[in-house]
Amino acid sequence: MEEIKIELTKNPKEKPQDESKLGFGRIFTDHMFLMNYDEGQGWHDPRIVPYGPIALDPSAMVFHYGQEVFEGMKAYRNVNGGINLFRPDKNMARLNVSNERLCIPQIDEKFAVEAVKKLVEVEKDWVPHSEGTSLYIRPFIFSTDAQLGVHPAKHLLFVIICCPVGAYYPEGLNPVKIYVEENYVRAVKGGMGFTKTGGNYAASLKAQDEAEKQKYTQVLWLDGVERKYIEEVGTMNVFFVIDDEVITPALQGSILGGITRMSTIELLKSWGYKVSERRLSIQEVEKAADEGRLKESFGTGTAAVISPIGELKCGDKVMTINNGEIGEISQKLYDNLTGIQWGKVEDKLGWVVPVC
Repeated sequence: MEEIKIELTKNPKEKPQDESKLGFGRIFTDHMFLMNYDEGQGWHDPRIVPYGPIALDPSAMVFHYGQEVFEGMKAYRNVNGGINLFRPDKNMARLNVSNERLCIPQIDEKFAVEAVKKLVEVEKDWVPHSEGTSLYIRPFIFSTDAQLGVHPAKHLLFVIICCPVGAYYPEGLNPVKIYVEENYVRAVKGGMGFTKTGGNYAASLKAQDEAEKQKYTQVLWLDGVERKYIEEVGTMNVFFVIDDEVITPALQGSILGGITRMSTIELLKSWGYKVSERRLSIQEVEKAADEGRLKESFGTGTAAVISPIGELKCGDKVMTINNGEIGEISQKLYDNLTGIQWGKVEDKLGWVVPVC
């Protein structure tokens, strides 16, 4: 692969002064990574350039047929002032899984990780210092062919942008309220549910809007066939602790294989917890709640890391989980995952990749 060319901005932006008000996804750094794909030439011309608008033809296929994929990852400032990535190889491997499903040419995963590292190194002063903050990294690929016609693209653009962020949910680590969607379907086996593509999120907007009207933070999706088996929350994989078993839906082609989900399962098993990846119906959860056997529930994802669930609404039934408080397992997972990411806890599993 070619060497990454770097063009530094001549007009650097002012960096946020109050890191307690970063929010999520609203402030962007000075530079971005770009790389083109053209049929017959492959991926080429990797470069870091000043952040700015991307010129596209109105007929660019991404606007009309949605051929695009993306990833979400973070860079963390560790306790010694250095900067870490967390399992970036897994993100790029998952990006290629999405690429394959959407007929996008495979990327060189090792080179993509190096591109992320190089961009973060250029933007190192944008990585925030405050507790609970990080630099969110968004790699994405989309079709740019200037023509109308439903077929795989021959021209694409790979972009990486960054933004300093605080907590994803306004609640922070406080338990969130989740609304169980019974009318709409996000994905089915054989579709694109296991990929990270915009179409999945577009399909979720109607239910998310309804959840917000009812004062709920996120939507819990049920399977698209029987409408009874739990799949995932809109932006997170989901876990339930019933009796002494930690249960999360199995990966069967309709939900995203989260990197934080994977890491959570590996940590729980290393601590000796009984972890099951299986089908879990909403009725089983309701029954466990009624019988006092539903100990806690939490979501996992790059954006929120661990997000405890304090309330679950399914139809007219409202379930309060663990008295609306964070559970013991949720807290332990959050402390250890963020501890590894920020360098406060020893990384015994080799998950951290230093940048600088």
